[in-house]
Order: sequence, then structure tokens, then C-alpha cells
Amino acid sequence: MSELLDEIKKRRTFAIISHPDAGKTTLTEKLLLFGGAIHVAGAVKSNKIKKTATSDWMEIEKQRGISVATSVMAFDYEGYKINILDTPGHQDFAEDTYRTLTAVDSVIIVVDTAKGVEMQTRKLMEVCRMRKTPVIVFVNKMDREGKDPFDLLDELESELKINVRPLSWPINIGQRFKGVYNIYEEKLNLYTPNKQVVTENIEFKDVNDPTLENYIGSDAEKLRADLELIEGVYSEFDVESYLKGDLAPVFFGSALNNFGVKELLDCFCHIAPSPRPVQTLERVVKPEEEGFSGFVFKIHANMDPNHRSCIAFVKICSGKFERNVNYRHVRQNKLMRFSSPTAFMAQKKETVDEAFPGDIIGLPDTGNFKIGDTLTGGEMLHFKGIPSFSPEMFKYIENADPMKTKQLNKGIDQLMDEGVAQVFTNQFNGRKIIGTVGQLQFEVIQYRLLHEYNAQCRWEPINLYKACWVESDDAAELDNFKRRKSQYMAVDKEGRDVFLADSGYVLMMAQQDFPKIRFHFSSEF
Repeated sequence: MSELLDEIKKRRTFAIISHPDAGKTTLTEKLLLFGGAIHVAGAVKSNKIKKTATSDWMEIEKQRGISVATSVMAFDYEGYKINILDTPGHQDFAEDTYRTLTAVDSVIIVVDTAKGVEMQTRKLMEVCRMRKTPVIVFVNKMDREGKDPFDLLDELESELKINVRPLSWPINIGQRFKGVYNIYEEKLNLYTPNKQVVTENIEFKDVNDPTLENYIGSDAEKLRADLELIEGVYSEFDVESYLKGDLAPVFFGSALNNFGVKELLDCFCHIAPSPRPVQTLERVVKPEEEGFSGFVFKIHANMDPNHRSCIAFVKICSGKFERNVNYRHVRQNKLMRFSSPTAFMAQKKETVDEAFPGDIIGLPDTGNFKIGDTLTGGEMLHFKGIPSFSPEMFKYIENADPMKTKQLNKGIDQLMDEGVAQVFTNQFNGRKIIGTVGQLQFEVIQYRLLHEYNAQCRWEPINLYKACWVESDDAAELDNFKRRKSQYMAVDKEGRDVFLADSGYVLMMAQQDFPKIRFHFSSEF
């Protein structure tokens, strides 16, 4: 039991979220650099050292320079075991990010100093607030011209609706950037722009000491004034209110130049929560319980291009997971054992013999898992809170090569299990409709069908406003509705009834005309 408690205390599982281009993937890399998990930032070892990010390993990500799928990375740092989930920032993949937030205990939000808080960040923060997830803010790109740090703090408070408290403070900005003063550790960190070397730290307890001028010259006065203002305006940093999700500590730095990242990591290890209890439909599951439990929050097809295999990502919530032990797959109510569970370092996988709460493991999947499935040591538990949202863009998917029908259908099945998008089968004409939250997903699907399944598809336009799941306690009323709306009825992958409204007006009228029918805009009801 004490071994289990020790392992739980060491774990820190968190996601890095931000708007595209704020520097999320760069920050992830620098954290891995400190953990000794990679040795040169951005170097993918090949004959010509290609500079692409370690966590972006899908071919399309390298071409586009954006992260499409959430990747999981684990490393050890000063006695802690850290699990990072790097999420896609692009809003077309927001759903993947929402699901990832169900599997983490805390979050780091990256904000670009020039652009401040952007829309995508606001949306993700709403999810964190809903779940009371503790948040740390990292203000990136301090070596570029940007907003005044005090204005930025005001913006964070008003836009993210959370109290903030700076734990480090920048000395000037842009061309004149000289470093940060680490308020949390009372140290002066001086900046030398170099992507591989970590900068010097000077213990500096009292900023009123006149030797400060020797290090930062005329900026010393401004730093003293700023720090005094911070003490006056912001309340003392309090770990409890951070853990409750009411207060966000703020750090400043430049991830690309490896600056301010170590301070963020050190403070994070000390204050961030270890794995927390998780709510299931039946009861609250505590991490220190003996019985194993975990849930699938993501499925990824073809992580290894040489083997067409799916992997289910499982977040462990309680007990200890062991290789080759029988566990119950709750939805199918059958026992399964796993001979090769894996842990991740981007796409480098290694087989693990055991894993503890907070860890994310990959289980080879031959079609047994769906997003949201529960695995336990035997108890019937159902984890909740992994929704699919109603899509906003729709296209018919058509087979462009009749000889490859089988490949196309298999590809669509696997990609939809991954939660990339949703497929609806129109009951009127039997055609398949793909629904997504963004245009880019159509391109990703087409690209992956071709390159991973050797199947060609083409898109055809369809004019739809929204897809909503319908149900009713009155079977006759539901039948009547389906008969009246037969051209607009479809079923989703689970065989549930979906109404495809072609305009907001049609949807509103349907809701008025059929009061006994419930219309849902997220699949979790």
C-alpha cells in the first residue's frame, strides 16, 4: 500500500493548452529537454537532421507545422514522474483537447505576449473552470515586442475569469529583455539568447541591495517599483486557492530560447496536484484504492505506419495496472488481458510491466474499445464526462475508387473511433455524412485515408445547419417524428437517432411542433 502512495505522490499529469502559435509545442520540447528525455530540441534523428517537433509525429503535422493529435510524453525529473499531454491548439481539433482535459490533474496555459488571450484559450479555460482544474499561466515570447506585463495580467483576469498572481517578473521586454526576477525563489535569472544553454541564476533575496545595478543597470529601479506594485495589488500566493482552481500563478519567459522554463517546471513540481479522486456514475474513485480502474479518453489509429494497429489511451485512476493480468471491460462485460501495454515518448513506445494512477498507457486495440470505456479490476464502474459535440460542418463522403470500398469503410470506421469526426448514415438514401467542427478536419481525413488505408474519397456538399440527437419517452411520438422528418433522419455510429436540421428555423419549428421529443447537442445524455 505504501508503495502505491509513494508512486501517486510522485505523479504529475498535466496538459499544455493554448491558441495556435503561442509556443505550446516548443514549451513541451524544452520541458522534455530538462527531463533528459530528448537531447537536442527539435532534432528528429535522421540523416539530415530535420527540425520538426518531437511531439508532432504524424506526417501531415510535419508538413503543416501544426499539432493535429494530442500526444503523450512521460519523463522523470528530480524524483517526480511527469506525464505531459501536448494538445492541438488549432480550433478545428478542439474536441480532442476537450477530451484530453478529462484525463489531466492540472493545466499549463501558454499565452503569447504580443497577442494576449485569444478565443481558443478562452474556450479551453471554460472547460477547466467547469472541472475546477488548477491552472498555471506561462507568458511566452518575452524576447519579442509585446504588451505591458501589467496590462497582460489585467487581460488574463478579465478574459479567463480567474485571479492571477505573478511568481516571476520580466526585466524589460523585446530587444531590451534582460531576464526575469523569480519572485517564488527570490532569484535573478539573467537572459542570454541561446537555444541550447540554460542561463545563469543568481540568488538575490533583497532587490533593494545596490549590487542589483551591476547586473541589470538602469532597469533596477523599474524592477523595484514593479515588485512593490505587485506586492500592493496582488494578494500573497496561496497554494490552496491554486489547487481549488481559483488562483493562477503566472510565469514569464521565452520557450524558444529556453528561458524561464526551468523555473516554471520547478515550481510546478512543488505545487501542482498529484492524481485526484475521479467521479464515476456509481461513486467517487480515489487514486489510493487497491482495485485498478481507468478509462479510455482517446483512440489513435496507425501510430506505427508499418503496423496497421489502433491504440487506446487509458488514464489510470486507481490501484496498480499490471501486465498480463485479467481486467474487466465494463461495457462488454468481458475479461481481457494485455501482454504489451506501452508507455509513450511521442511515438517511441516501450512496453511497461506496471503503471500507477496518473499514468497514461497505450493498449493495443483490435476494435474492442470506444472513447469513454472503463476498465476495472472487476467492479462495474462507469466514468463520465467525455462528450462528443454536435458538429458544425457537414459533407457527404463518396468513394473515389470502387475497387477500394473495403479499405475506405475500414478507414472511416477506425478514424471515427478515434473521435476525429463523426459519421452519420442518412436513413433516406443510405449515404454517409461526415460531421466535423472545422474545415481542416476534412483535409486531414482525406489525407489519412489515402496515406494510411490506401483509399481515395471525395467530398460532396450538403447543406445542413446542425445535427442533434433525439430521444423521447413516448415511442409513438418518436415514430411519428421520424416518419414526418424521414428525409432528415440519420443514425450515428452507435445506432442512435440523429436529426439533421438544414436551418435554424427548421430546428426551432421541430422543437415547437414536437414538445415530447428531447433534442441534445452533445452525445452525452
